[in-house]
Amino acid sequence: MNNAVLEMQDVIKVIDHNGEDQRIIMNSLFLTIKKGDFVIILGGNGAGKSTLFNLISGNMKPTSGKIKILDKEVSELAEEKRAKYIARVFQDPKMGTAPRMTVSENLLLAMYRGEKRGLQKRQLKQYQEDFAKLLKLTGNGLENHLNTPTGHLSGGQRQALSLLMATMKNPDLLLLDEHTAALDPKTSTQLMELTNQRVVKNHLTCLMITHRMEDALKYGNRLIVLEKGKVLKDFNAEEKKQLQMDDLLQLFK
Repeated sequence: MNNAVLEMQDVIKVIDHNGEDQRIIMNSLFLTIKKGDFVIILGGNGAGKSTLFNLISGNMKPTSGKIKILDKEVSELAEEKRAKYIARVFQDPKMGTAPRMTVSENLLLAMYRGEKRGLQKRQLKQYQEDFAKLLKLTGNGLENHLNTPTGHLSGGQRQALSLLMATMKNPDLLLLDEHTAALDPKTSTQLMELTNQRVVKNHLTCLMITHRMEDALKYGNRLIVLEKGKVLKDFNAEEKKQLQMDDLLQLFK
């Protein structure tokens, strides 16, 4: 039985500037992510981290190679068609929420993600208690802002809300795109604890890009280092436990 959530087979992405200057940004990448994997992705600038996520989500299509999600080839599938499998949290806190809608309204939208919705009463009041309980997990007082437009929240609160929205429906694949990078150290630590809680407790399959070496060592059961569009290193759980900060720093010299 194939328990792979994501398979990338010999994926190449070439950027062509007017037929003259061709640049390979994903170079024969092979990657298999199994159900329940919490994979940390490291790499320097230009390593291919964002390209990897854009190829997986459908924001970008491969020049050649195959991408499969749950054994279904999605290489040519549009981004909106892949949304039923994938949830993504971006670096910018403004990207994951609708600013003029309240916290409750945003959560209600997330609750119906991927489902067909006809015209019906939204019945927002009946979910208020459940939403408040969910928001209390953040530890930043979000449960007191159910009726606050998300545009009025702090960056940390907004990013925590984005994470809750992305994980409400237990997506097949969760992509965390440097989701703590724009936050101060204290808020980043709080969000990473919430992230780990959501991923581990719900047995989610997750890929997380980060530049924070301490987070790369602390979280996840697998660590992948990208370089020039290829997998340079792929550490399993046991190998990852043995890694020290110096080992990671050596990879970027």
